[in-house]
Amino acid sequence: MTTAIETEGLVKLFKDTRAVDGIDLRVRAGGVHGFLGPNGAGKTTTIRMLATLLRPDEGSARVLGHDVVREADQVRSKVALTGQFASVDEDLTGLENLVLVSRLFGFSRAGARARAGDLLDAFGLADAADRQVKKYSGGMRRRIDIAASIVVTPELIFLDEPTTGLDPRSRNQVWDIVRAMVSAGTTVLLTTQYLEEADQLADRISVIDAGKVIAEGTPGQLKASVGASSLHVRLINPDDRPRARAVLERALGTAVTDDPDPSGLSATVGSSAPAMRGIAALEATDLPIAQFSLGQPSLDEVFLALTGHAAEGTDDRSETEGAA
Repeated sequence: MTTAIETEGLVKLFKDTRAVDGIDLRVRAGGVHGFLGPNGAGKTTTIRMLATLLRPDEGSARVLGHDVVREADQVRSKVALTGQFASVDEDLTGLENLVLVSRLFGFSRAGARARAGDLLDAFGLADAADRQVKKYSGGMRRRIDIAASIVVTPELIFLDEPTTGLDPRSRNQVWDIVRAMVSAGTTVLLTTQYLEEADQLADRISVIDAGKVIAEGTPGQLKASVGASSLHVRLINPDDRPRARAVLERALGTAVTDDPDPSGLSATVGSSAPAMRGIAALEATDLPIAQFSLGQPSLDEVFLALTGHAAEGTDDRSETEGAA
């Protein structure tokens, strides 16, 4: 298949910090490629280099067949970037923003208004067309921002954590927009720290940590790479969780972690046999179970197995500087 993005040994330094540390990346044209990692992992810095906003210190990168340093203008003419923060003018209305961007792309006045109207309809913002963007909800702001990015349909769009801070309904709306763009033929490079988002949207995922790609594959391949199943137990009484965790750890011989659900526990097991021993041990200790399940690990568990820490992180200085 055609390659949309190809990098070799890509490096970006900020003083003594290697924000991106030798990334080799291959992204096929078509579909969604997830770029998954915690805050500070180097995702945004990599995106900015690929979008020609930062110059690599080492290595090379080609986007849609063009070198990002020597052929930056050709790259810019074919790609779009939607960053983590809205780039539209909040004092203008949604319609005014899209007309402005359309005019900058060379549309006539009538053509700009027509294109803006089409995008407002497509993104469910027609009723808010004459409202200032600063009065939009978070989800509406993300939608108008993405709409502004595709006034001229790009061959490739970089979506840098497009759903950060959104409520579940708004996040689902953005996911629908991403799927629609892919259906129209646009390749999407999606950076996210939400593992569920990568699982929902991405055809392939590159896992990045500390500036390096540490794993790559389809969501199913990454889950299978852990080589184990995941046992999830939900107790009837949340107060029983500390005692249940101790019982399970003795029965399974492995660590048991607390789920976000205050009644939930999870553990990685090699097969169904130890899982059944664990459930039997809980029943023998008179710890009532509301439900349990055994299946493929989640991407959260894959990330933990690959890196030794959870996917959520805190911003570090290098990533902040890279996004400046």
